[in-house]
Amino acid sequence: MDSDGTQDARGTHATPVPRPAMPPEAPAVPPRPAWEPGVPPQQEHGRGEAVAAWLDEARPEAGTGIWRFGYRMPKAGLNGERLAPVTVVGMLIPLAVALLVWSFWRRGAIPYQYTFLRLFTPDAWWWGGTLASPKRLEDQSIQYPGVEALQVYNGLFFALLVYAVGRLGGWPAVVRHVVGHRPQPARALLAALGALVTLSFVFPDAFPGVGWDALPVVNPLFSLIALISDGYGIYESPWSTDALYAVITLAVLWPFARLGGWWSLVRSRLAARRRAEGQEDASPAAERSRARWPELREAGQHQAAEVLTAEVLAGRMNDVDCARVDHGWIRARREGRLPVFTDTVLRQGAAAFTHPSGARDLHGRAARHDLLTGQVRIGQWAAAERTPPAYGGVGAALGPETLGTSMLVVGPSGAGKTRHVIAPVVESLALQALTGSCAVVVVSSAGTPVGADSSYDVVVRVGDPASVHDLDPYADSDDADEAAGFLAEALAGDLDSVGAERAATALAQLLGPYRAAHGHFPALPVLRELLEGHPAALSDLRRRLADDRHTAMRRELEARARQTGTAGDPGPALADRLALLDRPVFADFFGSGGDTIRPFSLRAVAHHPLRVRIDLPEHGHEQASRLIARLVLAQFASVAREGSREHFVSLVLDDATGTVTPTSVRRIQRLRSQNAGAVLALRTISDVPEPLHGPLYGAVGCRMAMAGVTTWDGSRFADAWGTEWVETTDVARHTVFADQPMTRAMHALRKLVTGKAVTTEAVTVRQVERERWSASELAHGVPPGHAVLSLTSVQGEHAPPLLVDLRG
Repeated sequence: MDSDGTQDARGTHATPVPRPAMPPEAPAVPPRPAWEPGVPPQQEHGRGEAVAAWLDEARPEAGTGIWRFGYRMPKAGLNGERLAPVTVVGMLIPLAVALLVWSFWRRGAIPYQYTFLRLFTPDAWWWGGTLASPKRLEDQSIQYPGVEALQVYNGLFFALLVYAVGRLGGWPAVVRHVVGHRPQPARALLAALGALVTLSFVFPDAFPGVGWDALPVVNPLFSLIALISDGYGIYESPWSTDALYAVITLAVLWPFARLGGWWSLVRSRLAARRRAEGQEDASPAAERSRARWPELREAGQHQAAEVLTAEVLAGRMNDVDCARVDHGWIRARREGRLPVFTDTVLRQGAAAFTHPSGARDLHGRAARHDLLTGQVRIGQWAAAERTPPAYGGVGAALGPETLGTSMLVVGPSGAGKTRHVIAPVVESLALQALTGSCAVVVVSSAGTPVGADSSYDVVVRVGDPASVHDLDPYADSDDADEAAGFLAEALAGDLDSVGAERAATALAQLLGPYRAAHGHFPALPVLRELLEGHPAALSDLRRRLADDRHTAMRRELEARARQTGTAGDPGPALADRLALLDRPVFADFFGSGGDTIRPFSLRAVAHHPLRVRIDLPEHGHEQASRLIARLVLAQFASVAREGSREHFVSLVLDDATGTVTPTSVRRIQRLRSQNAGAVLALRTISDVPEPLHGPLYGAVGCRMAMAGVTTWDGSRFADAWGTEWVETTDVARHTVFADQPMTRAMHALRKLVTGKAVTTEAVTVRQVERERWSASELAHGVPPGHAVLSLTSVQGEHAPPLLVDLRG
């Protein structure tokens, strides 16, 4: 195949992967370009420029949950990075003190200034017991060793003084803040300017017009070398002197080179020059344009890059096509299949690596998406007091890096959970499925606005006779224990009287023998009869297992038969729950529909980038809907563990009421390491058993409290988000009582004029630990259309709970 089997349909039953319920109008064979590769066609109504501008838009690295498309640091964030006045004063005070101390040192006005020098130098170097006048020694190569010792001593004190000023004033951190955070080449130029100024103080004779004295750097070093070598012979060679000057210059330049990033700037400029020399016909601005596919050109795939560039400029590629081809390029480069990638692009152009459904876009998008980063914009971070400067007023976004930690959304009916959160997330995942990087399963009530049927490859309408697809209750499993685990979680996950392990054991004791006897698992009505212990059903199964090769299965069946009718038998409870699905409205579903409805296995999403929607029954079957939702969640968590897939798989439950059980919480917690995630929406946390409140909040990485939650729900969020240290200022005013008559008279006059007594203020600043968001604030302080959202990425990065405007 053209896609080398990576996008071809694979069967999960006797039939292949189901096609879309309402396939979009797309040709059976992807169209080939009607132009020669490398010759850009004419523009079509400016669409090419729009796609090219979208590709070239900046997407800088930003904090978790920030909309990266065209992100710019807010002005509040830039102002927040300015140095505080206290920091500037803290820099200047040590510098002024150091200048004063150095002035006293040069005049010899500091008491006991030369004490240490006397300890480490001979008395024969000085006259009259003083260090102010060095003695001349006629019998040594260095006639004035005291002069050289004084030079070294002054240089050591100067170095100590510079180190103290840097440490006390925080000069390294300030310099890195002012210079190190600037973009190139301004960063390198500022560092070079600082290096020139420093060199002018070290070598003032080399700079014309400079009239100040040299800092004690060069002379102390030369004096130290002379004292160690006991003479000036080393300076007789010009090479030695020049080498010492070069070493001093390099030592001065080295910190500025690191600060300015000179090496990285030089390497990037050389690389850009090499690329320009290799392609003189392309301008540097065009080469940097993402619309010209520079990554392909750097890898030598110039012909494929020209084809894609022409497709973009002609307006025949949209954002889905660009993201899909980019995803295919990354996969081909990782797997070493560049020739296959190039051949597919040359033959199919913009339609290369199209989704198996043939769709290349969704109809009627409602949210803003950036498919290159996988983000969907759900609102705008409010510029509130709690919001960090980098988040204030910028877009709030969700993506696979955050959805991979799973998400919990809690809000009352009408708060906008589906409209503002679930629907945009589902639309984003469906678009990413068209690029081959995601598979999505949406479980919602019939009529929920989560996309038209044409936006999905599989639509399962449970209980609707017009449904094209059925839901396989066993997820095409060959393992009786695995299938029993699915059904046990669905039937008894919320029952305290029947444990999940006992229910799974009872079901496995029936599913295993039945599969051994018939070659497939039983339909739900047959399974119900076996659970109820009907003698005819059990006798028929025993008869079919009479062969010696079924000894183990007969033992399983006999163990189930012995438990039937006992006090602790979970069979009746499971049969009662199964009766909810054994109703006339579900007669053609769950594997008993014959040839009219094709069974769909959820296991397919682990192998294909499918878009699946499961519509739960209409009102009047609430218990059955919750049972089906638990079944889907259990199957999803199991199939997500399969294989080493490349695409992200996600489950979205528009109403997760009744699906949260001890087993499901553990399964959700494991999804993060399996490139999968779940989105759970609840009207209130009271829909979850109270012992599971804490484990549920701990299992998900992203939590959202919508406007209108109750204080009981808010208290759970407050506990999950914890506390933080804040600085509080308490001001106490005390009335001043004067003792002197004149002072009392002045205070009386002031009170008569102003009407206020004379007071003094006592200010107390404390660090206290407070809740990030209290239950009362969440219940009463979140405006309508807003929510408080905290995010965690799969890499472990966190965004604190912040207020987000879902209408922005």
